[in-house]
Amino acid sequence: MARLRPVDFEDRLTLVEHLDELRTRIVISIVTFSVAFGLCFWQNSRLLDIANAPLPGDRTPITFGVAEPFTTTVTITAYAALVISLPVILYQAYAFVLPALTTREKRVIVPFLLGVPVLFVAGVVFGYFVVLPAATKFLLNFNDTQFNIQIRAKDYYSFFTLTLAVMGLIFQLPIGILAVTRLGIVTPQQLTENRRYAYLVLLIVAMLLPGTDPVTMLIEAVPLILLYELSVILAKLVGTPEGAADRDITVSEPPPSGAA
Repeated sequence: MARLRPVDFEDRLTLVEHLDELRTRIVISIVTFSVAFGLCFWQNSRLLDIANAPLPGDRTPITFGVAEPFTTTVTITAYAALVISLPVILYQAYAFVLPALTTREKRVIVPFLLGVPVLFVAGVVFGYFVVLPAATKFLLNFNDTQFNIQIRAKDYYSFFTLTLAVMGLIFQLPIGILAVTRLGIVTPQQLTENRRYAYLVLLIVAMLLPGTDPVTMLIEAVPLILLYELSVILAKLVGTPEGAADRDITVSEPPPSGAA
C-alpha cells in the first residue's frame, strides 16, 4: 500500500500514482467502516434500545421471519457504522480532491466542507429528539381504537434511518445557499426579495419528507425556514463575488431614457 503524503496543487502525479493514492484511501475507508461495524455489532442491543426510544409507550418492534431478527440487527448496525465512520470517509474523499484546487479555491471551499458534518449531525439530532417522537406518537395513535397496531421491526427501522438521513441532508441548506451566492448564481438581495417563493418550495419539500402527516410536516418545515433565513444572513455577511454584484446592479437598473 502506498504511503499517503500531502499533495500540492503544483505537483504532477502520474496516472499510476493517482490510482495508487485512490486505492489507499479506499482501503482506509473500508477498514474504518469495518472497525466501526464490529464495535456497533458488539453493542447492537444498545443500538436497538436507542432506535426504539422514540416509540411511544415503551413499544418494541416485532419480527415475522426466522432470519429477520439477525438481518434487521445487521442492517441497523451497518447504518450506525456508516454514520460513525462518515467523517473519516469524507476526509479521504476531500483529501483526494482538494489537491486539484488552487489556494484561492481552497479558502472558499474548505470552510464549507467543515460545516457539512456539523450540520449533518445537527440534523440527525433534531430528527431523533424532535421529529421522530412527534411522528411516531401521532401516527401510532391515529385511530388506534380501530386497528390492532403492531410495529414491524424492518419497517420501523427503515423509517427511523430514512428520517434521520433526510434531516441530516436538509440541514445542508445553508451550505447550498452559501455556495450558490459565492459562485455568483444568486445574490442575498434576490434571496430576500423571493422569500415567499422560497417558503413555498420549502413547504413542498417538507410535504415530501418522511412522516406523511401534517404534524410531522410542520415540525420539519420550521427548521427549513429558519435555516433559510440563517443562510440569507450568512450570505450577506460572507458576501458575493464582485462580478455577481455588478451584474445584479446592471440588471436591476432601468435603461436611461432615450436609449435606443
